[in-house]
Amino acid sequence: MKKMKAVFLITVLFIIQLSAQQKLFTVEDVVLSGFKLAPANLRQLNFIPNTDNYVWSEGTGDKSFLLYSAPKNSKTDTLLKTSDLNSFLTKINQKTLNSFPQIAWKNKDEFCFWNGSKYYTFNIKYKKLSLTIDVNENASARVLSPDGNMAAFTLDNNLFVSLPGGKTIQITDDKDPNVLNGQSVHRDEFGINGGIFWSPKNKFIAFYHMDQTMVTDYPLVDLTTTPAHLVNIKYPMTGQTSHQVKVGIYSIETGKTVWLKTGEPLDQYLTSLSWSPDEKYFFIAHLNRDQNHLQLKKYDAATGELNKTLFEEKNDKYVEPLTPLTFIPNADNKFIWQSQRNGFNHLYLYDTDGNLIKQITDGKWVVLSINGFDASGKNIFIVSTKESPLDRNYYRVNIESGKMELITSISGTHSIIANSTSDYFIDSYNNQSTPRVINLLDKKGKVVKNLLTADNPLKDYKIGNTKIFTIKNDEGIDLYCRMITPPDFDSSKKYPVIFYVYGGPHDQEITNVFPSGRYFLWFYMMAQKGYIVFTLDNRGSANRGLEFEQATFRHLGTVEVKDQMAGVNYLKSLTYVDGSRFGVYGWSYGGFMTTSLMLRTNNTFKVGACGGAVIDWKFYEVMYGERYMDTPQSNPDGYKEASLLNYVQNLNGKLLLVHGTSDPTVVWQNTLSFVKKCAELNKPLDYLPYVGHGHGVSGKDALQLYTKITSYFVDNL
Repeated sequence: MKKMKAVFLITVLFIIQLSAQQKLFTVEDVVLSGFKLAPANLRQLNFIPNTDNYVWSEGTGDKSFLLYSAPKNSKTDTLLKTSDLNSFLTKINQKTLNSFPQIAWKNKDEFCFWNGSKYYTFNIKYKKLSLTIDVNENASARVLSPDGNMAAFTLDNNLFVSLPGGKTIQITDDKDPNVLNGQSVHRDEFGINGGIFWSPKNKFIAFYHMDQTMVTDYPLVDLTTTPAHLVNIKYPMTGQTSHQVKVGIYSIETGKTVWLKTGEPLDQYLTSLSWSPDEKYFFIAHLNRDQNHLQLKKYDAATGELNKTLFEEKNDKYVEPLTPLTFIPNADNKFIWQSQRNGFNHLYLYDTDGNLIKQITDGKWVVLSINGFDASGKNIFIVSTKESPLDRNYYRVNIESGKMELITSISGTHSIIANSTSDYFIDSYNNQSTPRVINLLDKKGKVVKNLLTADNPLKDYKIGNTKIFTIKNDEGIDLYCRMITPPDFDSSKKYPVIFYVYGGPHDQEITNVFPSGRYFLWFYMMAQKGYIVFTLDNRGSANRGLEFEQATFRHLGTVEVKDQMAGVNYLKSLTYVDGSRFGVYGWSYGGFMTTSLMLRTNNTFKVGACGGAVIDWKFYEVMYGERYMDTPQSNPDGYKEASLLNYVQNLNGKLLLVHGTSDPTVVWQNTLSFVKKCAELNKPLDYLPYVGHGHGVSGKDALQLYTKITSYFVDNL
C-alpha cells in the first residue's frame, strides 16, 4: 500500500511538472507582467568608495533595506533600513520615504539621495542625516556638482543653481519660452543627453543656450479638453531652418556668465562638451550642418576666446561624434578621443595642443564604452565587441603599449563595476541560455564569490528553440539572424513566418543576451501560436563598422530591404517554411521598414503591422534625417526613392498602421499622409491612432494594442 502511494505521488509530481512546463503566454503576460518574468537582480549593487566592500538593496516598501558584505567574508549584514532613515527624517521634520531611496556614494562614510525636491546626506559612521540641497519642487534637469553640495537645475526655460545654505541663484533670464537654457539640444543626437556641465572642481557651470525662435512650429492637438486645443512644438524638418546653439560658462564665485565665441555658421552642431581637469579650458566638437566635417576646438574658459582648433575629421558621408573627451588621470594635458575614422570606433590619445600621440586600440571590432582607469592611471577599462559582434566583454588596455587583457572570459553580455583600486570587479552577465549571473572577480578576472545566479523565469513556459546564425547577402556580407521556432516544431510541416524588424542606425537586434522584455515575450507567444519568428540585422544597423553602417547613406530603405530579402530567400530554401505566408512587424524605423517591405518586395509579405512609422523623410527632423539622407534639396532622387507615398499602389496585403496622436519624434503627418494616399488610390488600410500617446504606447492602452496586433496576424496570416 505504501509502495502504491509512493508511485501515485511520483506520478502526480510528474504530471504537475509536465503541466508547469506547458504554460502558454498571454497578451497580459507580454504587456502587464513582463517585469515579473525578468531574471532576478541585485538592486543598487555597487562598491563603497575606497573600500573592497559592496552594497545592494532588498525588500519592498518601508521594509526595504541596504545590505553589505566584503570579498573575503561570506557574511551579509544590514547596513541601514528604510525605517531607520525615516526615523532620522522625522526628527528633522522632513517627509518620510516609501522605500529605500536611490543612493549615490559621496565617500566611504556618506551617501546621498533625493527625496522629492530635497537632497540629503547620510553619514553611516556618525549616524547623522543632513539636508544638503533644497531645489524648487517644479525643477527639472537637476544636475549635482561633483562634490554633491550644489545642484544646477532648470525651471521652465531658464537655469538656476542651488548653493549650500539654501540660497538659489537664477543664472539666465530669457523671457521667450522658445529660448532654452540648460536643456538638451540638437534633439538629443550626437550623444547629447543633457544641457548642464559642472566643472571638475565645482567652480563653474557650462550650459547650452538654444534659440528656437526661427524654427517652424509644428502642431500637436491635446484632445483631453473640450474643445481640444493646440500645442505647438518646435520641429525643424529636413532642409528647413534649424535652431541656433551657443555655450555659456557661469562662475559660482563671481556670478557672471561668459559666452564661448563659437562663431558661425549659427546652425552648426556643438557636442562632446568637456572640461579640462584644471578648469582652464573647455572643449567642443563643432560639426557642420552637412555633418561631414568635425573640428575639435579648445576655448579659454575665463574669456570665451578660441584658443586653438586641435584637429579635424572629414568623411564623404558623415562624421558622428558621440562622446566627450576622457582625460588621463593626473595628466591635465592628455585625453582620449573616440572615433570611427579608420572604419571602427577606437581610442586615440591626444595632448591638449592637438598632437596625436598614438592610436590605443585597433582592429575590425568596436569599442562600445570607456569604463574608467585603474588606480595607476596607466590602464583603461573598456567594453568592446572584440570577441564577437554578439558579445559585450570587458578588457584592461595598457595606454602605452595597447596590450589588451580580457577580464570577462564567458561569452555573453557583461556589465562591470570596478572598486576604487581596481582590485575587484562586480560582473553581471547573461547570455542566450543564462538569465543572469553576478560574480565578484579579482583583478585577473577569477571568480572570488558568486553573488547571484538567477533562476530561469521562463522555465514553466512552453518555449521553442532559438537559433542565432549568419547568412550572406548578395554581396557576400555576413548578416546575423535569429530564428525562434514553435515549441512543438515538426520539420515535416509548413510554418508561416513573422519578421520582426528595426533595421535602422544605432540598433543591433541580434546579440548574445537572455531573452527578456516585451518584444521577446511577444515573439515566444507568437511562436506558441504556430509562427516562426525571424529577425535579421541588415546593413545600416550598429556595431559592424562604418562601411556596414553607411551603406544606406542617401538611400534609406533600399539596401535594408535588399538585405531583408536575403533573409526571405534563405527561409524559402527551408522545407518547413511556407513561403506564401510572410508577415512583418516593427516600430519607428522598424515601422518604416515594415511598410517598405510591404510595398517594395513584389508582394512577398502578406501581412504587416507597425507603429510610429516614418513614411517620408522630408517629414523627419534635421539632425537625424540629414545625417543619413542629406537635404531634400540636395538629394531629391534619394528622398523620392525612400518616400513610401510613391509605392502605395503596390499595397495588396493587409497592413495595420499605428500612431500616437501626440508623437513628437515621428510626427503624425507621416502616417496621416499615407492614409490620404491610400484613400486617393482606393487601397484598403487598417489604421489605429492612440490618442495622447507619444512615440510609444504605454499603460493599459498597450494591452489593447498588442491584443490587436496579435489578432491581426492570427486572423490574416
